Amino acid sequence: MSQSVENIKPSYPLFRDQEYVDNLAAKRAQFEERHTDEKIDETFLWSTTQEYQDLNFQREALTINPAKACQPLGAVLCSLGFEKTLPYVHGSQGCVAYFRSYFNRHFKEPVSCVSDSMTEDAAVFGGQKNMFDGLANAKALYKPDMIAVSTTCMAEVIGDDLNAFINNSKKEGHIPEDYPVPFAHTPSFVGSHTTGWDNMFEGIARYFTLNHMADKEPGKNGKLNLVPGFETYLGNYRVLHRMLDEMGVAHSLLSDPTEVLDTPADGEYRMYAGGTTMDEIKDAPNAITTLLLQPWQLEKTRKFVDATWKHEVPKLNIPMGLDWTDEFLMKVSELTGKPIPASLEKERGRLVDAMTDSHAWLHGKKFALWGDPDFVMGMVKFLLELGAEPTHVLCNNANKRWKKAVEKVLEESPYGVNGKVYVGNDLWHMRSLVFTDKPDFMIGNSYGKFIQRDTLYKGKAFEVPLIRIGFPIFDRHHLHRMTTLGYEGGMYILTTLVNAVLERLDEETRGMGTTDYNYDLVR
Repeated sequence: MSQSVENIKPSYPLFRDQEYVDNLAAKRAQFEERHTDEKIDETFLWSTTQEYQDLNFQREALTINPAKACQPLGAVLCSLGFEKTLPYVHGSQGCVAYFRSYFNRHFKEPVSCVSDSMTEDAAVFGGQKNMFDGLANAKALYKPDMIAVSTTCMAEVIGDDLNAFINNSKKEGHIPEDYPVPFAHTPSFVGSHTTGWDNMFEGIARYFTLNHMADKEPGKNGKLNLVPGFETYLGNYRVLHRMLDEMGVAHSLLSDPTEVLDTPADGEYRMYAGGTTMDEIKDAPNAITTLLLQPWQLEKTRKFVDATWKHEVPKLNIPMGLDWTDEFLMKVSELTGKPIPASLEKERGRLVDAMTDSHAWLHGKKFALWGDPDFVMGMVKFLLELGAEPTHVLCNNANKRWKKAVEKVLEESPYGVNGKVYVGNDLWHMRSLVFTDKPDFMIGNSYGKFIQRDTLYKGKAFEVPLIRIGFPIFDRHHLHRMTTLGYEGGMYILTTLVNAVLERLDEETRGMGTTDYNYDLVR
């Protein structure tokens, strides 16, 4: 059966046409050697039990859907936040294709990143020759003002020395001696994408400031530095600028990829757009101090800023929700002497009003959630402020200190008494948890949709709907432009959560003459 121009179908519902139904049935019967439906269902049901969960949590040598990505991915995002900078990954071409496609799918934008295409011979003899050609070609073809180099597994396993390779590239004339090529070693087999961002930022800061501190003095330029960490909500960069601008606080947002990841469709392709300038990062040690917006993910950066820039980095939490946004703005006011303006006080009041309006619907609702350390901690804090109950709190790429810190946040609220925190676990563990101790909703990235489908397969009563907040979001559009930080971000999160609750209630009360006694027009 062929499609006609007048009736072109996408894969769904095309694959429901009888021809495709028959073809797929024949493939299953003749080639898959699959177990019977009865055996599959029996095994599926067993995988939802407490017995299976106990076995699942004993896993040691296998990770299933890890709820994290690898270091070079974070290094690429950090590099994209600097003006006219080309991310360059020393390693195999397939890795870079993965990083680019990952960001393409999330941001729906072209993402520039190059590789020096290491292959088998480089694995034996080292990748210096690849770097000689790669740096020269990247500079000539794409004309960046800076190339930021990170590594993949292959380069790290064989022990390639980026500092030596880059210096040799300059000595042999492949690139000019004064051409900026900061670097970071980002082995994929340890840490995560947040570690890679931290390593790359420290590498860029080190390149521009380590040996240039003689004339630097904290407070000299009267500005604040903000370091965002691995941040994929573009609205967060914008809201930070807006809040500090409203306060009249001069500041530098160190790594800001907003423009290059959200370029307009006006007929002009922009390989580079916006970003932190080299002058800003060179001048950063002259700031009053440096605020780390995701402190659990910026340990290496904190140590460098403290030891080299001599900044007393304030101990702050990610500015999510009400209390921690208050804390952030009051610290900015304390450091700069600038009062918090009436505009931000009014914005705060609107968030409090919205929280009051929605409290009855969110109170007592149970949420399972996962994501990066600071995001998860901020989300837990805000859920508690809303009267919601975080039950399963999972973070693959966090440590025991983080676990204790989250448990302390939970203990400080009556809504956190049933919360349990899991570090180093993956989404297959989360799948077990939502079957054996069902929450009302999950909060996480797009990969959670498969958990939702499994819970629904067991029966409608077992379904746990997914609320998509986090990274990556592949299967919904434009959420990357939203905001999760500040009062504005609190409003977005609150709106997203409460409307998911109300949508679910509508879904459960649509039965004509059966459940529609609660199918209300006004809520």
